[in-house]
Amino acid sequence: MRARSRNRLRFGLLLVVGAVLLIGLAGLFVVDAGSTTPPSAEFDDTVPVGLTLEDERGLDDAVALPQAQVFYSQYQYVVGYYGVETFVSERQQAGHEQQFGHPLTVYVSDYSDTALELSDEDYPILEQSPGWTDAETAWFVVDSDAQTPAGDTVVPFSEREDAEAFAGDHGGSVSDWESVLEQSFDRDDATVARDRVDGQHQLADDRLEAVDSFADRPPSIVAGEETETIQEAIDQAPANTTVVVAEGSYEETLEIDRPITLAGEGEVTIRGDDNSTVITVTEGNIGIQNLAITGVGNQTQGGEDLPVDIDEDEWDATFTTYYAGTDAGIGAYGADNLLVEDVEVETPASGVIGYDSTDAVVRNVSVTGPEDASDGLAGILLFQSSSVVEDSTVLGGKNGIYLYRSPDTILRSNEVGGNEIGVHLMHTSDTLIHGNELRDHLVAGVDVMTGPERNAIVENDVRDSDTGFSIGGSETYVASNVAADNERGLHVETTTSFYEGNVLAGNAVGADVTSMLPTNRVVGNDFVENDEHATTTSGPLRLWSDGESGNYWQGGAAIAGDADGTHADRSYTPTDAVDERLHRTDGTQTLVRAPALQALAGLEGSVPGMRTGSIVDQTPTCEPNNPELLDRTDWADSAWSCVDAPTSTND
Repeated sequence: MRARSRNRLRFGLLLVVGAVLLIGLAGLFVVDAGSTTPPSAEFDDTVPVGLTLEDERGLDDAVALPQAQVFYSQYQYVVGYYGVETFVSERQQAGHEQQFGHPLTVYVSDYSDTALELSDEDYPILEQSPGWTDAETAWFVVDSDAQTPAGDTVVPFSEREDAEAFAGDHGGSVSDWESVLEQSFDRDDATVARDRVDGQHQLADDRLEAVDSFADRPPSIVAGEETETIQEAIDQAPANTTVVVAEGSYEETLEIDRPITLAGEGEVTIRGDDNSTVITVTEGNIGIQNLAITGVGNQTQGGEDLPVDIDEDEWDATFTTYYAGTDAGIGAYGADNLLVEDVEVETPASGVIGYDSTDAVVRNVSVTGPEDASDGLAGILLFQSSSVVEDSTVLGGKNGIYLYRSPDTILRSNEVGGNEIGVHLMHTSDTLIHGNELRDHLVAGVDVMTGPERNAIVENDVRDSDTGFSIGGSETYVASNVAADNERGLHVETTTSFYEGNVLAGNAVGADVTSMLPTNRVVGNDFVENDEHATTTSGPLRLWSDGESGNYWQGGAAIAGDADGTHADRSYTPTDAVDERLHRTDGTQTLVRAPALQALAGLEGSVPGMRTGSIVDQTPTCEPNNPELLDRTDWADSAWSCVDAPTSTND
């Protein structure tokens, strides 16, 4: 029965190969860009690039940033670029035309007759909204004072005299379209995040050094011996001294409003009233050490009685109100240079909340939240608080570590498990997530949301979760991570990001790609023993190789190697009907060498649009690129080479 089933499958695969070959070859001759110029679209109907969601929401209503919209010959959607310079920079990237085709029509914002001025931030502000004009007939002011949140910007006009007048008032030179296309603009990419990793570790070390002295403050008073309550001792202690808490259990809630250190001696437990935050901190340069905290209230959304003033004009005022007044073991508000160290918190809501508390350090802290991962709020919640969290453990509750508008935060060497989301970023850029171990998450181990920039996610290990890493935003660096035994190892929503040296093994789906733009660089990764190595939504061809740099695909290594034995001798397409079965189905290793399929493979990635909705690796490697990381999983023995690949998956 099994032999007959395999024969039927091989016959079916041959039919698929023949049909794909005929369709693919026919497609080379029927592509027609058309002779009619398409009308401009509404920018909101385009696929946008070049501005974070936080920056967009933070703009004044009068600001109208320069935009471009581009119709491509091999991309089914109109791409909207914030900044003409963003389009020019993207167009100059290797492989851009191969994946998008060539631009059919480019429209740019028309600032003629708009009474254009510059704001205090040098953003363009207008009395009336700009229309669209054809880029080929427009005039552009380059190197003026005009800015966007991303930096210098090119300002377009339909009339040359308007461009010259703007340059006269705000500097810069007037150029035509062809000259602009030749310009080189300084734009960040994912390598910026990669190159900043060492600097971010140094930033974390500097923050730790700044608060280490809090442990050496001289003792001034012993709570439980010299005072009946801890709060009495806090109120009496001189600044820059230590309140020592004698061993024992204390039932009270505390407020610390002066720069002191609160340190337990022996086993100290502070139990709150089950109705509020246990320790509230409202001053900077405070240390909290060697305590256990219980009796936290269960309020997980803010009410009218908030510990902070909310600016109702801010775009996220409602969100801020929702979270600012929630209960926690420790709630810090405006508490710069806070140290929380060697503290245990048991909570139904949150463990540690930092609100507007820059350079806080949370180190060797243990938070135990609700067993039901849909309950609670966050083990550690940093809200507008650029901080460090390291060597800590968070178990249970909705979010393990939650960052909201907290750029330049470093999360390293933490253990997080049993949450809906282990590490959750919203509107948070320039963050380093390094060396964390994440387990058993209902939604994702690491979830980067709301379009941030320049985050680095390095050397983390996520297992036994619905999704290992769900990564959004742009210019993100994702490297040397392990995603094993998840439903999805990696969910890719990013643009212009760099994925290298990751291991995706034993997942139902190794990588699921839903990003609308094929602008990520994906090389040097290993895909082993996933049911499906990669899946995509519809869209253009995605090239996951760069010159001689490709990825390792178990199954792709069943293809014969090149003369050096380093790369397979043809491309590999994990989304292809045949290639996706190479590591799962008997007979495909023989079928893949069929002359017709070899001919088709020779065209993969070489013709724009031929493989829409596909991933193509043009130089797949014969052996894993990251054997030491792969050895940490249960799937290292499944990694074939081009030499020892089985002719049957039963071998």
